[in-house]
Amino acid sequence: MLDLGRREFITVVGGAVAWPTVARGQQQRRTAHIGVFSYLRENDPEAKVYIEAFLKRMAEFGWSQGSNLRIEYRWTGGNAALIRQYAAELSVLALDVVLVAGGSHVGPLQQVTRMLPIVFVQVADAVGSGFVESLARPGGNATGFTNFEFDISGKWLELLKQIAANMTRTAVLRDQRNPAGTAQFGVIQALARTVGVAEVRPVGLQDPSEIERGIIEFAREPNGGLIVTPNGLAIVHRELIINLAARYKLPAIYPFRYFVEGGGLVAYGPDAADQYRRAAVYVDRILKGAKPGELPVEQSTRLELSVNLKTARSLGVTVPAMLLASADEVIE
Repeated sequence: MLDLGRREFITVVGGAVAWPTVARGQQQRRTAHIGVFSYLRENDPEAKVYIEAFLKRMAEFGWSQGSNLRIEYRWTGGNAALIRQYAAELSVLALDVVLVAGGSHVGPLQQVTRMLPIVFVQVADAVGSGFVESLARPGGNATGFTNFEFDISGKWLELLKQIAANMTRTAVLRDQRNPAGTAQFGVIQALARTVGVAEVRPVGLQDPSEIERGIIEFAREPNGGLIVTPNGLAIVHRELIINLAARYKLPAIYPFRYFVEGGGLVAYGPDAADQYRRAAVYVDRILKGAKPGELPVEQSTRLELSVNLKTARSLGVTVPAMLLASADEVIE
């Protein structure tokens, strides 16, 4: 009797010890329901690159779309009405976490929910925009990855001046509603005279007609150049901007490599796809119980310089040999 009772006790205890292990395994195999909320259009080639980078990294953590990962995609193409509409839709879908691309999308989503965990990418000024309390301790429901320190804005001007030595005027394409765009414009304006640039003119990005009108008006006077700041609208309308720069013979610098691959003159900025890979790490941690407010906002640490020599020749500018030697990518 004693032995039987002891065996029964061991069986019961063993089952009690084993049960949490089984439960954990079941929990890990649950279907995670996440959102992707992006400023890009769904058919943009860069959108495919970014999502593939994100999903590949998620798969390394055991999350596979169609198996235990369900994704709600919302692509806005920078359309303000769609941003508001999709933010409201995502807020009521009982999602585990949302991957948000672009500062123009984080704010509207936070306006409708402060409960839904957010991991953002390609945001220029998370603190100044009010998305987080600080980089080290974000607090609230959001964390993620920022693109740029404001100091890089001055570097864009310096690089462009090295290539286009005759440039005495520059137009800065930026979103005036975005605090980061205003700050970047201020840095460029403050540095301009020290490098021999007398005029710094803002050009809005709200729609193609505003972009075209601003660049055409600026190009009426000689010795001009363009600085395109990192913004979802600039990225969505990048083909138009690159074509206008070519048509009016304006040397231009851009924030990402793919502008140069699309015909732009020079780009200096981070590898955007890398932020999506890193974002997968945070999404995985949140799915496993981490709180976004306790995950520090991380900044891009490696910047890439890309140059298109074919475009330089068409514009009649010479890229210094020292600059070419330090470039990460040179398109002949």
